Amino acid sequence: MELKQYRYTGANHFKIADWSTTPPTEFQGKKDDIKKSIAQEVKKLADAQDKLYAQNRYSVLILFQAMDAAGKDGMIKHVMTGLNPQGIHVTPFKVPTSLELAHDYLWRERNAFPKSGEIAIFNRSYYEEVLVDKVHPENILNEHIPGIDGVDDITADFWYHRYEDLQYLETFAQRNGTIVLKFFLHLSKEEQRRRFLSRIEVPEKNWKFSAADIRERRFWDDYQEAYQDAIDHTATNITPWYVIPADDKWYARWIVSQIINARMAELPLHFPTVTKEQKLALASAMDQLKQ
Repeated sequence: MELKQYRYTGANHFKIADWSTTPPTEFQGKKDDIKKSIAQEVKKLADAQDKLYAQNRYSVLILFQAMDAAGKDGMIKHVMTGLNPQGIHVTPFKVPTSLELAHDYLWRERNAFPKSGEIAIFNRSYYEEVLVDKVHPENILNEHIPGIDGVDDITADFWYHRYEDLQYLETFAQRNGTIVLKFFLHLSKEEQRRRFLSRIEVPEKNWKFSAADIRERRFWDDYQEAYQDAIDHTATNITPWYVIPADDKWYARWIVSQIINARMAELPLHFPTVTKEQKLALASAMDQLKQ
């Protein structure tokens, strides 16, 4: 599997319409085989996490952005199954609270960044600030930013500055040992429609349905443009975006699990080396236990 086809580094202009939402033909209808492959990837990830946690030197931030019903929750559930909960935490970012709005717009996400040895997963992220807020710029007025007294004050430069902020944040994180993996689960409008209908028609899925999702669907084209701009302006060789075809949930999970493992494999992860003094202490402890 050639994973680089899903990697966007900003080398050229990003056009969201050029990226497929469906898997290659040869992988369509292969759900059972793909599920088996995911299980193998999850085991590899668990082994890598053990070393990451024990070594306590690097950390990993995995963030998922997508349109509603693209499968973010299921992605986290199926790909992260089997990991040690002591070294992983998942943070969903919803509408900012009054406390969060009283701080800078990156405050709540920075507080959820992983510690050394940890994996942090963001279900949505600071990119909401250039996605939802760009589609609904009136949200920005709640942040009480100097010089922003009305929507007309929010110029193109405002968004470019935010893109720069996000790049700086991720570069800073990388330089300090946090590997940043950014996934955009790319869903088609038709597949979203089918999934919304399923949430309404299947009683066991009713709890997933929100009328707000239907309201936001009216802004589909605006969101596609916002995603295109955000990805175009924040992808780099160091912190690329991975654009994952999400019309097939299991294929998307498989690709994401492979990408995470491939990136983890690039790190010099290992269990801590035992010093001479520690070996002597171990030998002493063994002697005492055998007496």
